[in-house]
Amino acid sequence: MKITYILKYSVVLLLMSLMACKEDTSAKAAVKEINKPNIVIIYADDLGYGELGAYGATALKTPNLDQLANGGLRFTNGYASSATCTPSRYALLTGVYPWRNKEAKILPGTAPLIIDTAQTTLPKMLKKQGYTTGIVGKWHLGLGTGNVNWNTKISPGPNEIGFDFSTILAATQDRVPTVYIKNGHVVNLDPNDPIEVRYDKNFEGEPTGYDSPELLKMKWDHGHANSIVNGISRIGFVKGGEAAKWVDEDMADYFFAEAKHYVKTHKEAPFFLYYALQQPHVPRTPHPRFVGKSGMGPRGDVIVEADWMVGEFIKTLAAEGLLENTLIIFSSDNGPVVNDGYKDDAVEKLGNHKPAGVLRGGKYSLFDAGTRVPFICYWKETIAPGTSDALVSQLDLYASLAALVGSDQKTRDSENLLDVLLGKSDKGRDEIVLEASSKTLLRKGDWVMIPPYKGPAVSTQVAIELGNDTAYQLYNLKDDVQQKHNLATSNTAKLEEMKQAFKRLREDKG
Repeated sequence: MKITYILKYSVVLLLMSLMACKEDTSAKAAVKEINKPNIVIIYADDLGYGELGAYGATALKTPNLDQLANGGLRFTNGYASSATCTPSRYALLTGVYPWRNKEAKILPGTAPLIIDTAQTTLPKMLKKQGYTTGIVGKWHLGLGTGNVNWNTKISPGPNEIGFDFSTILAATQDRVPTVYIKNGHVVNLDPNDPIEVRYDKNFEGEPTGYDSPELLKMKWDHGHANSIVNGISRIGFVKGGEAAKWVDEDMADYFFAEAKHYVKTHKEAPFFLYYALQQPHVPRTPHPRFVGKSGMGPRGDVIVEADWMVGEFIKTLAAEGLLENTLIIFSSDNGPVVNDGYKDDAVEKLGNHKPAGVLRGGKYSLFDAGTRVPFICYWKETIAPGTSDALVSQLDLYASLAALVGSDQKTRDSENLLDVLLGKSDKGRDEIVLEASSKTLLRKGDWVMIPPYKGPAVSTQVAIELGNDTAYQLYNLKDDVQQKHNLATSNTAKLEEMKQAFKRLREDKG
C-alpha cells in the first residue's frame, strides 16, 4: 500500500514538474518574442578601413564611432561584398552575391529597381518575424521599371521589397534627381513645377558645370559637369522641381531627423532601421557648423559630421530606453577614395591621414582596401567589448539576423555567423568571392587570389591602384597585409588550390 502510494505521488510530482517546465519554457518563449531586439544597420558611403581612431587613425577624430567600436566588437577582417556601392547594397539586403545579377553595378539615377519584388530580402524576412522596417538615407538600387515619372508615385522601390517606411535619395548625392523621396513620393514637389530627369542630353536652356563654371561654388574635376543644383554640377540632367531640390549642407541633418523620428514612433514593437549615411561620398558638403572641424577640408569635415550624427542617434536610443535591446551594426559600402570628381582640397589637405590604413588600394580596387572596411557590432550588455579577426561579410547579415530572430527563411549565399557577430565564436567564413567593378577575386583563409584582368594598373582619375595585371596574383594577408609580395610563381600549389576553389564558387548554380 505504502509503496503504491509513493509511486502514485512520485508520478503526480513528475507530471507537475513537466507541466511547470512546459509553462516555464512557454513563458520564456513569450518573453523572448516580446523582447526581440531592435536592429539598426548604419551604413557609411566610401568610408575606408583606416578612417576611424578605433582602426588606427590619428589625424582624424571620430570619438562617437570609436566609442561604438570600443564598446562592442570590432572586426579586423570585415568585408563589403564589392569595391563599389550598388553591388554592396544589393548583397546587404538580399544575401546574394552581386556578381550573380548583371544589373548590380553602379547605377544612374534613372535606373530601374534591380531587386526583384518577388525576391527574398532582409526587410521582408524581418517583417515576417513581427518587425516594422524602415530605410533612411541613400538607396542607389534603382526605382520603378524604367522611364520613371517623378511627379507621381514612384514604384516599385524600397516599399515594394520589404520596407514599411522609406525616406531616401534615389542614387547618390552627385547624381540627379537631387530630391528626397518619401514612401514613393518626391518631397515638397510643386505640381505646377514638374520635375524632369534624364541622362542622355541636357534640357534646352539649362546651365551645366561645363558651360557655366561661373555659377559653381564647388568646381568639378572629372565626370561631374552636367546640371547645376545649389552651385554644384552633377552627373545627369534635371529640369523643374525647384521647391523639391535638397540643400546639400542640410542633408545629414535631414536624414538624422528622419532616423530619430523613426525610432521615437516605432519603439513599442521591434523595429529594423537601415540608416544609410551619405558621407563621405562626393560632393562633400558639411553643414557650416562642421566646416573646418577636421583640418582636412570638406572630406574630413563630413566624416566628423557623420561621427556626430551617429553619436546623436545613439543618444536617442539611450534616451528612449532602447539601447540595451538594440543591436547596432556599423560598416561601409566600400573602401575610400579621395579625389572622386570635385576640386574640394581632399588631396591637398589629407596630411598624414591614411584613409585605407595599412591596406593597399581603395574604392574600385581589386586590392584589399577596396572591400575590407570598418565593421562593428554593438549591443550593450550583450556583446562583450573586444576585437575579432574572424572573416565576416555584409553578405552574411541576412542569415545571421534570421538566426537571431528565429526565421528559417534562407537566401542563396549568406552564411549564419550570428555567434561570431555576438562574440561567442571566432570561427568566421572560410572563403568569400569579392568584387570590384564586375571583376571577382577570392579570399580563402589568410590568402587572396586575383585572376588576370586587362585594364590600367592605376586609375589616372582617382589615383588608386586598381589591381589589374596580366598574371595571377597571390598574397598571404597574415604575413603581407600590404600585398607587396606576389607569391603566384613561388607557391604554385597554393595558387592551384585557390584557382580550384574560385572556380567551384563561381560556377555554383545554387
